[in-house]
Amino acid sequence: MDFPAKVWRRLDGWAARLTLLPVLQASEEALMGGQAVIEGVMMRAPHSYAVAVRRASGELGVAADFLERPAEKHRWLGWPVLRGLGVLGQALVVGVRALRYSAEQAMEGPETQPKKKTEMSPWALTLNVALSLAFFIAFYKFLPLYMATLLSRHYRAAKNIFVFNLLDGILRLALFFGFLWLISQMKDIQRVFEYHGAEHKVVWAYEKGGKLDVESARACSRFHPRCGTSFLLVVMVIALIFYLFIPFHSFAGRLAARIALLPAIVGVSYEFIRYAAKSKGTLWKWASAPGLWLQRITTREPDTRQLETAIQALESALELEKQRGGELVVA
Repeated sequence: MDFPAKVWRRLDGWAARLTLLPVLQASEEALMGGQAVIEGVMMRAPHSYAVAVRRASGELGVAADFLERPAEKHRWLGWPVLRGLGVLGQALVVGVRALRYSAEQAMEGPETQPKKKTEMSPWALTLNVALSLAFFIAFYKFLPLYMATLLSRHYRAAKNIFVFNLLDGILRLALFFGFLWLISQMKDIQRVFEYHGAEHKVVWAYEKGGKLDVESARACSRFHPRCGTSFLLVVMVIALIFYLFIPFHSFAGRLAARIALLPAIVGVSYEFIRYAAKSKGTLWKWASAPGLWLQRITTREPDTRQLETAIQALESALELEKQRGGELVVA
């Protein structure tokens, strides 16, 4: 693959990867996960994570570090609804760190030291998280609301509060699907989706028998029911239900209410997915099915080198987790 001189071409997929960032985690059973990054994969364990990136030289750069679960730092983040905010907040921070590290490693040669920790200044991390949240609010809150407002000026039925809020939710879903389809046509994003497929295949190989080799991973499906896309779709559906009952008529009031309700929506969505995952019944099949369909866009078949990269990330996370005396259970 060509490695262009300008870093911005390496960062084309940031918005897509941050859109798929949420990772599910439960307190009784550690449901952790991974993430496709620039020319690599990040794997998480209950108390550690590792990023493996294929450099321009062909060598692998690996970074690994320990993590402390949010509920272990602050007891109140273990309470229902609130625990979802802690888990997803940490996922966003770790995901941005992994993306930053992968962007640096993808442009560097063999002289870079492997196995170093992912370093990122607090200011840089805060700025990246703020930009990610700003993109989310602008694209998924402001834009669909603005489009619904324009339509309500031309169609009398859309002036009804219930119809207006329903239209806003449908437009939000359409923007989400359209955004994913559009960026999936980009060559660099297709590479990211190949690494996403590698992540799923390696996770399946580990879950089915603990074998971490290329042949075992290649034989597995690239579709995984616990992918973060299922969670994102659940968030959007629950948001649509919440927003149906917003009584405001002004644009500012509607936008403010949508932003204010975000923490509650995220917390409730997390609890729903958590319960559905534990039930393993019809509810879980219903919740995960749309995500599996969507993975036909967000994953692609990986090659051998991509599988090797995902395996290295998982092995590094597993090694670090064992040092803490923990067991790696990925999702």
